[in-house]
Amino acid sequence: MEKNLSRRIFLQRSLVAGVGLSLIDPFSALALAKKSGMKLGLVTYQWAKDWDLPTLIANCEKTGYLGVELRTEHAHGVETKLSASERAEVKKRFADSPVTCIGYGSNFEYHSPDQAKLRKNIDQTKEYIKLCKDIGATGIKVKPNDLPKEVSREKTIAQIAASLNEVGKYASDLGQLVRVEVHGNLTQEIPNIRAIFEQVTEKNVKMCWNCNDQDLLPPGLEANFNSVKKWLGDTVHVREFNVGEYPYQQLMNLFTGINYDGWILLEARTEPTDKIAAMNEQMNLFKALIAKAKQG
Repeated sequence: MEKNLSRRIFLQRSLVAGVGLSLIDPFSALALAKKSGMKLGLVTYQWAKDWDLPTLIANCEKTGYLGVELRTEHAHGVETKLSASERAEVKKRFADSPVTCIGYGSNFEYHSPDQAKLRKNIDQTKEYIKLCKDIGATGIKVKPNDLPKEVSREKTIAQIAASLNEVGKYASDLGQLVRVEVHGNLTQEIPNIRAIFEQVTEKNVKMCWNCNDQDLLPPGLEANFNSVKKWLGDTVHVREFNVGEYPYQQLMNLFTGINYDGWILLEARTEPTDKIAAMNEQMNLFKALIAKAKQG
């Protein structure tokens, strides 16, 4: 009841403000998600890095972004230092909103040949998985970040996969996902991330497509996509749809083709003066991409 009331109040305020409902209504975005299977959310990477949690949720409500991936060390302050009551408050803020806390965007990585550093990354990952559980999120984002020259490719790939299996098992026991961003020097190349996942055994460890230029290397986007699609999870990172040369229409066509019903998360890199207007613009571009993809 409280959540429904919050939504009604939000809609009433939007109408009073005289802003076009199609741009900001979460239910409009929800209707699109039900029709297409895909939903547009926000990574708090650049555009939301300076917003505290109430502002972040309010701005997502205004623009119809139904989910967020909270990035570490940002102004929302959602970190493991939070007490049990503070974690409960974060969970309640999202529960009282139409906005979903999808998960946590960490910088934990598992490629280092320094075993003490590797162990620290694994142990801290587990601490943040517990945080995800406590705030009502569904998983953590991690990343391989390199294949160090001083170590064989095969050894590092095996180490990354073993680390993912360890944190994946821990996350599974807490009902959480481990989302592995296709990221980093060499590890963002599709053959290398595929080689990692060929050694991942935990079913809750999933791949987060990241829209890198390396996706377009031979044999091309479609073939690279198809080579890893069985490991794709419920999150995809995109940049601004109208910036750069990445073939977002082709990508949305591919996701539509596999009936993807997860999150498309905007990880914007630019610095617009009016971020609300920019979010609205990207939402409209997203709707157009999905509509065209559905037309076949």
